[in-house]
Amino acid sequence: MTTNLGSPTATDFLDNLKNKTAAAHKNLEQLSVSASILSPDLQIDDYCHYLALMYEVHKSTQEHVFPLLSAIFPDLEERKKMHLIENDLDFLNHKITKSAPVFNHQNLTIPFALGILYVVEGSSLGGRFILKNLETVPVLSNQGGISYFTGYGNKTGSYWKQFLSVLTNYQQEHNVEDEIIKGAVYAFDRIHNHFLNTAKNEN
Repeated sequence: MTTNLGSPTATDFLDNLKNKTAAAHKNLEQLSVSASILSPDLQIDDYCHYLALMYEVHKSTQEHVFPLLSAIFPDLEERKKMHLIENDLDFLNHKITKSAPVFNHQNLTIPFALGILYVVEGSSLGGRFILKNLETVPVLSNQGGISYFTGYGNKTGSYWKQFLSVLTNYQQEHNVEDEIIKGAVYAFDRIHNHFLNTAKNEN
């Protein structure tokens, strides 16, 4: 079953999800770590720090969220991004240091996990915007070190629509809007804390 994302029911749900996560989303975007990668004077060490932070976000997602959702999303394997960040950091000679799991919620439910994945997948859309800034940095402009932000490439829009269709369909079938929203707010808050509390690794 494919959900019509333009239907009133789907639109109301997605609008509500966006509106109720707006404050948490804004708090994350306002962190200096988040702002640094959009700076016209982007420093490579700040870029590496951001990538290392996002590596832990995706590691936690793939270990704790993906297993719950494997029966719902047939394309989860294609949505894995840890290897892309590893490639970029290898190119930039930056080592990843381990930190605590970003998503350590006990007894995750499927709708709560869907809310987390909504945030993580949504970052791919913003990544296309960030990519334009990265391509102005000399060491990155030859396509090396930017595979994570290149992501799905010209398929980014279609991947996002596919995700929203599955998300909306699940919500309509199970009536779990509140739990999905809670998961999304939790994800934004946990990533915010992760960004705020993880020191930059100088190497």
